[in-house]
Amino acid sequence: MKLKICGMNHNPEEVATLQPDYLGFIFWEPSSRYFSGEIPKLPSSIKKMGVFVDAPLEEVLKKVAQYHLDAVQLHGKESADYCHELKERFLSFRAQSRNLEIIKVFSIKDDFDFDVLSDYEDVCDYFLFDTKGKLPGGNGYTFDWSVLEKYPSSKPYFLSGGIGLDSKEKLKDFLNSPASKNCFAIDVNSKFERAPGLKNIDDLKTFKASLESGQNDKTEYQ
Repeated sequence: MKLKICGMNHNPEEVATLQPDYLGFIFWEPSSRYFSGEIPKLPSSIKKMGVFVDAPLEEVLKKVAQYHLDAVQLHGKESADYCHELKERFLSFRAQSRNLEIIKVFSIKDDFDFDVLSDYEDVCDYFLFDTKGKLPGGNGYTFDWSVLEKYPSSKPYFLSGGIGLDSKEKLKDFLNSPASKNCFAIDVNSKFERAPGLKNIDDLKTFKASLESGQNDKTEYQ
């Protein structure tokens, strides 16, 4: 199970010592975790993910180039055509041989119409399911994960939304259920902060160890 730590700002180098798989940097200006500084040199094993909300394509491509992003998380109402054009323009504009991972976010409250995913199947690398709230992300509470029992796709997804140390047992149960069959990564943010963008390293270390322990117990569902 992969781990993404999002909302990076004040201590990314310290967080990187924990060797998460992804670090997320938010490029949506209204966010209290908006990132505008310099990303320090990170281990090559950690992928840098930029988080955007209905941003113009040119802005996204500029940030991808500026920060050498490996992945883009689209947290707004971006269409499937937008996702397709983003990837095509990235490959052609920079003549890139490397891939830019595109993660499209969908927010869930009590239920979700999975039919909306069909248009995105061929233009995104992953889906991300977050809690529907006042803000595009970082609302600090979870949705009902049992909704994902109805997930109709084989595309891997990130699980997000208010996951913290108090979620350890609930998360362990989820990861040992059929609903987690296509869960690729766990995404954490606000529940591991001393202040917006300042991560609590001790809590993250405890959570990462718990996640790895829970994954070792996971049953593979066919």
